Amino acid sequence: MAVNRVPLIAGNWKMNLDHLQAIAFVQKLAWSLADAKHDPASVEVAVFPPFTDLRSVQTLVSADKLPIAFGGQDVSEHDSGAYTGEISGAFLKALECSYVLIGHSERRTLHAESDEQVAGKVAAAIKHNVVPIICVGETSDDLEKHGPSAVPVAQLKAALAGVSATADIVVAYEPVWAIGSGQAATPEQAEQVAAALRAELRETLGEDVAAKTRILYGGSVKAANIAGFMREPNVDGALVGGASLDLNEFSSIVRYQKHVGV
Repeated sequence: MAVNRVPLIAGNWKMNLDHLQAIAFVQKLAWSLADAKHDPASVEVAVFPPFTDLRSVQTLVSADKLPIAFGGQDVSEHDSGAYTGEISGAFLKALECSYVLIGHSERRTLHAESDEQVAGKVAAAIKHNVVPIICVGETSDDLEKHGPSAVPVAQLKAALAGVSATADIVVAYEPVWAIGSGQAATPEQAEQVAAALRAELRETLGEDVAAKTRILYGGSVKAANIAGFMREPNVDGALVGGASLDLNEFSSIVRYQKHVGV
């Protein structure tokens, strides 16, 4: 059974842009896409601002009915309590977040997040009806020791512990060696891992989930290389880092179907 997976282009702002800059950026992004007659039904757009920006982005998107989704960059495993600095999934849902990034390599590396913590966060997001974007990826050492796909597949398998076949999830493959390096994976490399991740989804959650789940590629994505990734059958979008802070570049990535061509 063929399933139409709407491509998702997601911009992870990381620790950049304050709430005023966020308002200006989202407004300009919406204007740019509207001027280009972008059809939001053909490619979904989402941004992931810092937590301090979310209320401002929500207010703007809601008031102006902008066809732009948004989400958090992380979520707590816990609903509430004495967890200084953490953000509950309930808080994200109250701000109308559609998505949340979970298990980004910077969280795994800089904050020592374990596979078990990632699984807990995935469960927390699903509990509060926020779609988790589960980030997986290997370092250059992992690639050399274990070959392509072994580490990302193992990370995904761990993240799916306790996830039901009715859950709505997104998977993002981000090879750590490509993030911020300017050296993106080739489309063929991204497809090889994406296909292995989809096979793991099929084995763990069933054919229906595997068929409908979007798998994104992230790591030095640019307007100049996005079309190559999007030609691959198992790549359904991109998680964009640095380029998502450049309005013209990000707009061009979103409009890859017309502007770049496939």
